[in-house]
Amino acid sequence: MASEEKTVTRLDSSYMQKYDAHQERQKRKKQRLFRRLVLFSLIALLALGSMGVYHIQQRALHAEKLEEYQHLEEELVQLEQQEADLKEEIELLNNEEYVLDIARTNYFFSKEGEMIFNIPAEAPSY
Repeated sequence: MASEEKTVTRLDSSYMQKYDAHQERQKRKKQRLFRRLVLFSLIALLALGSMGVYHIQQRALHAEKLEEYQHLEEELVQLEQQEADLKEEIELLNNEEYVLDIARTNYFFSKEGEMIFNIPAEAPSY
């Protein structure tokens, strides 16, 4: 039976023409729906992709700014310590005794009656 060909004559009536037209309209509707879904999917995919790329760029920028902030915080701590040291040195330089001690040590100034001997830092080798 499977090998037998079915020979059915198609009637060319107005009902069949309307049915064929209806089938063709349904087929076109499905094609349009499929195209709209594909287009919407592509737009959604493009939007999600661009948002993902933007998010990754923002995370990288945030990490870079955070690293820069930490570096600047460390530099601020160092500069504050340097400022404290310089203020302390200013206070010491306002003390006349301290200035005289520096002059005696670095520039070999002496008090009256003192004799200064310059001793080399290393012992001579013979």
